[in-house]
Amino acid sequence: MSSDIRWGIMGLGKIAHKFAQDLKLVDNAVIMAVGSRSLEKAEEFSKTYGAQKAHSSYEDLAADPDVDIIYIATPHAYHYENTLMCLNHGKSVLCEKPIALNLKQANEMATLARSKNLFLMEGIWTRFIPATVKVLELLNQKVLGNLLYVKADFGFKVSAPPESRLLDKSLGGGALLDIGIYPLYLSMLILGEPMNLKANAILAPNGIDQFCSVIASFPYNTRAIMESSFISNTPTEAFIYGEKGFIKMHQKFHQTEKIELHLYENQSTEVFELPISGNGYVHEIQHIHKQLQSGKTESDLVPLDMSLKLTQYLDEIKDQIGYGTTSNDLTS
Repeated sequence: MSSDIRWGIMGLGKIAHKFAQDLKLVDNAVIMAVGSRSLEKAEEFSKTYGAQKAHSSYEDLAADPDVDIIYIATPHAYHYENTLMCLNHGKSVLCEKPIALNLKQANEMATLARSKNLFLMEGIWTRFIPATVKVLELLNQKVLGNLLYVKADFGFKVSAPPESRLLDKSLGGGALLDIGIYPLYLSMLILGEPMNLKANAILAPNGIDQFCSVIASFPYNTRAIMESSFISNTPTEAFIYGEKGFIKMHQKFHQTEKIELHLYENQSTEVFELPISGNGYVHEIQHIHKQLQSGKTESDLVPLDMSLKLTQYLDEIKDQIGYGTTSNDLTS
C-alpha cells in the first residue's frame, strides 16, 4: 500500500459529509471515490469534497480497483450486505456503528475479513477522541481507587417521518441501536464484559424502542446504569464513580471536549479541556491509517472481538425489551 490511503465512501447522507470533511484534514488521506444509488448525488458529493470518482451504485464503488478502504455510512440494516460486498471485492472496511443488526451477521463479517486478511473495524469514533483517551489514562492511574459504577445517558427528541432510518424498524430503527450503543460501549470499555443485564423500554407502535434503560452488573461488584431516548432531550453525560471520587464527561459525552475529575478527600476539582479535531472523526481516521500502514487487519483499540461482544449484548437487550423480529431478521 502506498503512503496515501485511498478512501471510498458508501452512502452519502449526513454522517458521510462530516466524515468527508474530516478526511480532508488528515495527511495522506485521499477521497478516491464515492458511491450512491443516485449518480446526481454521487457527482454532487464528489464535487464538494474533491473525490476523483463518482459511482452510481454501491457495487461499482466496491469493485473500484483504485480504492484501499471503504467507509460504510449506509443505514444500519445494510451494513451487513455492504460490508460483505466490499470484503469480497478485496476492500478493507470501516463500518459505521452498529457494525450489524445482530451477532449472526457480525460473526459472518468478522470471519470473512479474517479469512481474507482485510482490515475491518466498527466505527466507534468515541474511542479515539482525546477526552476518552484521557479518561482511560486517569483510570489506569487509579485516581478513583476501586471503581463502583458508570452512569451514562444519550437522548434527543426525534422529529422525523416514519420512513426515517431512525424510526423505520426495517432499517434497524430505535434508540438502542442508534445511540444506546454509546453508553453500553463506554461501560464495557471501562468495566469489562457484563455478567448480566436487565433492560426495559418504551416501545413505539411499530415495535422500535423509543426509550431504553439498562442496568448491568460487571466484574468486581461494579455496575452500569444506561439510558437512551428518542422521546426526550437528556443531559447526554457520563459519570464514572469510584471510591475516591468521580469523573464527569460533559455533554455530549461521546464527543465531549471537557471532563472533570472530582476527588472526595480534598474536595478538589480538576478540569481538562480536550478539543477534538474537525468533527471528531479525524482521530479515528488517523488511527486507521497507522493500522493499515503497519499491515494490521484489526484495530488494537476497537478489535473485532469487542464489536462481537458489543453486538451480543445489544441482542440480549433487544430480546429483553421485546424488540422482536422483522423481514430483515433483526435479532437472530
